This record gives sequence, C-alpha cells and structure tokens, in this order.
Amino acid sequence: MAHWIQKRKSVLLWLLVTIGLSAWLGHVLLQAEDKTLLLPGKTTHGHYQIEMACSACHTAEEKENVFTSSGVPNSACTNCHGEDLNQFSDSHPTRKFKNPENAIFLEHVNAMNCVECHAEHNEKITHDMGVTIPQDYCAHCHQVTLENLESHQNLKFHTCATAGCHNYHDNMALAPSFLLKHYGEANNLKDQKVAEVNALQRWLSEGNKKRAALTIEEADAPSPKMTDPAINLDWEHAAHAAAGINCSDCHDDPVSGVWMPAPDHHTCKKCHDVEVTDFLKGKHGMRLAHPELSPMTPTQARQSLKATSAHRDLSCSSCHQPHRYDREFAAHQACIQCHDDEHTRNYDKSPHFALWAAELAGTGEERTGVSCATCHLPREERDDHHVVNHNQNANLTPNEKMIRNVCMDCHGLQFAMDAMADREVIADNFSTRPTKAHPGISWTVDAAIKRGNEEIIALKNYLESPNPSPPENAVSPPPTTTQQNNSRTNEKE
Repeated sequence: MAHWIQKRKSVLLWLLVTIGLSAWLGHVLLQAEDKTLLLPGKTTHGHYQIEMACSACHTAEEKENVFTSSGVPNSACTNCHGEDLNQFSDSHPTRKFKNPENAIFLEHVNAMNCVECHAEHNEKITHDMGVTIPQDYCAHCHQVTLENLESHQNLKFHTCATAGCHNYHDNMALAPSFLLKHYGEANNLKDQKVAEVNALQRWLSEGNKKRAALTIEEADAPSPKMTDPAINLDWEHAAHAAAGINCSDCHDDPVSGVWMPAPDHHTCKKCHDVEVTDFLKGKHGMRLAHPELSPMTPTQARQSLKATSAHRDLSCSSCHQPHRYDREFAAHQACIQCHDDEHTRNYDKSPHFALWAAELAGTGEERTGVSCATCHLPREERDDHHVVNHNQNANLTPNEKMIRNVCMDCHGLQFAMDAMADREVIADNFSTRPTKAHPGISWTVDAAIKRGNEEIIALKNYLESPNPSPPENAVSPPPTTTQQNNSRTNEKE
C-alpha cells in the first residue's frame, strides 16, 4: 500500500489540490457573501459598492452600435447617469458626434461609447472620474485652443480637467457665459440663506388629503408594541404624528397586513418618493437598489470611517432616527457617527459650524446655518417645490458641481471657485480663506475685452475705478454686497 501511494504521490497531490480548490470555489460561488475574488480587477471608486451586482452594468442591448466588447451598453450607464447628464446639459452628448462634421474626432476617441473612456476593472490606468484613457484626451479635438488663446499658451492638456477649468460632461459652473455673468461679485452675498423646504406642502400638492394631528392615545399600534415610553414620546412629538401618520401607515405590510418591526425604504418611498429615489443613487443607498445586495456598511467604504460604526447598516433610519425623525440630528450628528476624515473633524472649528450652532441656539436667523447636509444634501427646486437631494454624491465629483447649487447661495462665483480649487481649505473645512485666485474668470474677461465686449469693458472699468459710478447696460448690477442675491440654483446657460 505504501509503495502504491509513493508511486502515485504526485497524482494524489494533484487530486487533493483540485478538490480543495473546487470546494473553495464552490463556497465562494454559492455561499460566501464576499465574491470580490471573482472580479477581473479592482472596481472604480464610483461603482465599487455595487461591484457584485454584475447585471447592473453587463446587460443585454438590442440596439445596434451600442453594445461593446466589454458587454456594457450605453443604456447601462444612462440608466443611472442619464438624468444628471440631461439636467446639467451634457457638454459632449453622443448626438454631437453623430453630426458628420464631427465624425473626424472619433478617429482618436470613440466618444459614442461610454466604456471607451470609462472602462471598469483597470486600476493601473484609472484616473479621477473613472477615466481610463490618457488624461490629455482633450488635445485630440481642441488643439486650436492652445494656438488661439494667449492665456493657455503654457498649459498642458492633461491639466484641462485637473485644474478645475473644464469638465467633459458637466461644465455648467465653468462655462464662459456663466463666468461672465457672475464677474465681479462680492465674496459674501447679502442674502445668505438656503431655500425653505416644506415636505408636507409638497405631499398635499400631490393629491394627498390633509389629516388631523394625532396624540399618543390615538396611536394604532398593537398594545405589546406600545410599552416603550421613549418611542411613544418621540412619535407623538415628531412630524409624522403632526401630519396624521399613524403607526400602521408605516408598520403594516401593504400586501399581507402583517406588522413589520422595522419598515425599510420601500415604506418611506410611499410618501417620500423623491428623497428615496435620490438616496438610492448615492453611495449610502445604491446597494439597496439591487435586491441581491445587502445594505452598505462603513466597513465596505474606501475612506476613513469610525470603527464604532463599522457594522451599521445604512438606510433611511440610519440618519433619520426611527420615530423621532429629527432633521437637525440628520443634518450633522448622523454624519459624524461614521465619517472620520480631516474635513469632517474640522467642521466644528469652522465658521460654517458657528452659523449652524447659532441657528440651533436661536441666536441666528433661520436657514442661515451651514450643516453637513447644507452642502452635501443641497436643497433644490423641482416642480415648483424645494426638496432635499438625498444623493450625497450628486455634487461631490468634480467638486465644481457644488459651486452652483451650494456655494453660490452665499458666496460670489470667484470666491467659490477659489475655495473649491484649494485642497487645504477644503481639508480644514473652510476655516481659512483661499490664498490663490482661480484664473478662469479673469481669462474669460480678458478674452471678452479683446473681442470688444463693451458690457464687460464697462463693468471692469467700474470695478477698477476709485470712485465708481454704475456702468450703462452692464451685464449685471454693480457688484456690491447689498445688491447680490442667491437666485442661482437653477440657472442654465
């Protein structure tokens, strides 16, 4: 027997290794929740939360000329990003390249397919924004820019996007017409308030009937569920009871009628459709949009988060405490439960926090405080109502997207661009002022003056005059702090 085993040792070893690997592979495929070992490469920062929902990107597509060798059609991208591209007037839509006059530009970069520039699972060649082609891609079409603009003579093409000057898709905050429109604004505007949000008014406008406020005596939860005084008190003094929303409205399963101990986002969506839809687009909630995935936990993040929150499931109730639904808590304290980066740690030392603390204390005006949510969950106007955008990634990358719907509620464009281009100012949470001026506006103004733009010439003379008098036919009112306003959120060029 020993001789037989010795003679076939290599074969037996091969069998053992094969059986072991097969067992391990079977476990990964059939039982293990973490299947990242099966991925062909590391996923980009934008998609890693849903990297195991392969069908989110690798879908069948019947239309011709849109299905690529990677198995990712354009529709897989636009299913998630299409609304944003439309909202912010995509600078390079595919229809632009369907024009025969622009066909020549496709020889170097096939801009008709999203994955031509954004190919997943290629960590070594992946740059900011998930771009996987060389960063000087602008040169293929815009060589004439270096030849015609004196301000660009010593610049390199790989800095077009990295210097905060141009974005391939969303360039609205950096478009020349927008820069000229806000040329000369004061650093701090007079009316520094965020928009007012009235969710109940919006809910009623959608055809829902107003209900009478409820007291704890009218709560319709089963008696065994009413034994916690803290929960009872929270509910009775929160927005739901004030709006006539009873326990059963959230806790009863709409199909079976069975009591649900912990209602999920589907329940919230019945009344808060806009908020939940946005939440499922951001990294906090995007896993919930795929039933095969578990909710996100901080352990799955690629940034510095607190170990004490490592296994906290992220859902609506993670920030909006069940039964209390305290918006003040959700706007600040909920964020610092998990986030532990330098920007977050410096918030309570910043002027923004001082404004927020003053508003909460009653010593500051309403809607003048600046919480985490003020910037990262901005208030936007949609269908004649202001809503809170619960997609916390919507204006993070590139950060110029935050200028229009956040910074310019309180600050002039030049100051906002300076601040968002200064990484140190961002890290210390805007506790210091930017030290360098972003050249975008000055370059655009110089170019307009060379073209003989009389309005800009008059406005520049006004700004530089020691005893200014208002210029005739200026593109905007003289930029004094008393004449600025915050009506910029929905401007489109």
